[in-house]
Amino acid sequence: MGTAISVDVRDAGVGPNVLDDIYGWFQRVDEIFSTYKQSSQISRLGRGEIRLAECDPDVGWVLERCAEVGRSTGGYFDSWATGMLDPSGLVKGWSVEVASAMLVERGSANHCINAGGDIRIRGEPEPGRPWRAGIVHPFERDALTVVVVGRDLAVATSGFTERGLHVIDPHTGRGASNLASVTLVGPELTLTDAYATAALAMGLDAPRWLSGLADHEAYVIDAGGHVWWTDGFARYAPALATTPAPRLTPRT
Repeated sequence: MGTAISVDVRDAGVGPNVLDDIYGWFQRVDEIFSTYKQSSQISRLGRGEIRLAECDPDVGWVLERCAEVGRSTGGYFDSWATGMLDPSGLVKGWSVEVASAMLVERGSANHCINAGGDIRIRGEPEPGRPWRAGIVHPFERDALTVVVVGRDLAVATSGFTERGLHVIDPHTGRGASNLASVTLVGPELTLTDAYATAALAMGLDAPRWLSGLADHEAYVIDAGGHVWWTDGFARYAPALATTPAPRLTPRT
């Protein structure tokens, strides 16, 4: 997937064989959906070498979800935005969400999965203490901009910290450069990840859209280093609890 994945399980009854299954799942997703591998099904489908009916059923499911997110974001989420078929903005979050569900089925109530800043947390790392997920500052790689705290959350960050200007604004065909980082907190990671990608593509229009996004809270840093967050974000970030949310000026 072009990123590192860590799985932190805090349940004594979950053995190494379970983690083998989890990493087996991620390997399967990579083999099917990797845009870095010319032999993957998604690469071959994008080049027209195979038909959708010849692909794994998960490919059709993912592309349907991508189309739905595209409609709900005014076209800012587009699996063809780069000029090639690339549903990575949804696949990564979806694969982590599935992996978390697999862990729950195998008896894990307390775990954290982190795939390059897309994070799914459940339960607690130890009794009485919630998970803490640090969000890397886009301009200071050795610093955190905010820490998200919780027990059953999905956290997705999209920005240029890891991969530069890799998100394309589908309406202009240019790299999305007005926002440096968008972090969303939501109930599950598939949509939370895709929405973060779409918001980054929106640029300065994102605050208006994020303010009305149901079941999600957002923390945004623009290219000039200005910070904005939705009114409800502070309940996941105690350090912000006593600070009024600033306002970015949406594009007119």
